[in-house]
Amino acid sequence: MEILHKVTSSYKILLDRVLENSLDESAIQWALDMMMVGYESDDLYILAGLSKPYNQFELRELIDKVLKEFQIDYSNKEMVVNNYVYNIISNKINDSNTYLITLRELKNLYIKLNMPCELANFYNLYFAKEDLMALEHQWYWEEANRSNIDNIIKEQFEIWLNQSPKP
Repeated sequence: MEILHKVTSSYKILLDRVLENSLDESAIQWALDMMMVGYESDDLYILAGLSKPYNQFELRELIDKVLKEFQIDYSNKEMVVNNYVYNIISNKINDSNTYLITLRELKNLYIKLNMPCELANFYNLYFAKEDLMALEHQWYWEEANRSNIDNIIKEQFEIWLNQSPKP
């Protein structure tokens, strides 16, 4: 979908909708981002103009209307999750300074989704990396140490990207 490639924050909005997460100012920013690249609709303008305190029902309704107007389907939960994970990994794979933040996000997603096996490596790598930041040893990833943890993370990111369908 062209919109997803033009406005990458769409991946997070779709994930939040499919998981029924609480929505916040990121929904407003998404609407602004959509407008910045040229998308227009009355509901998009209304969404972009909302301010705190946010009414979750109103946010969900407006986001759903905008998604429908631009024919963005989020009915396939597995695809939405895959696209979101693919997007964040592909944007962070070459920046080892963001690995812990990226892994934390993937770990939280792993927990929220009731621990799907395809995200288990990221869960374990998060705790391995976190431990190695404070300690000499960790027990989550065999043979990972301070000198090779970032290489292992990058390798696992590459495996995910190579095995998952591209959005």
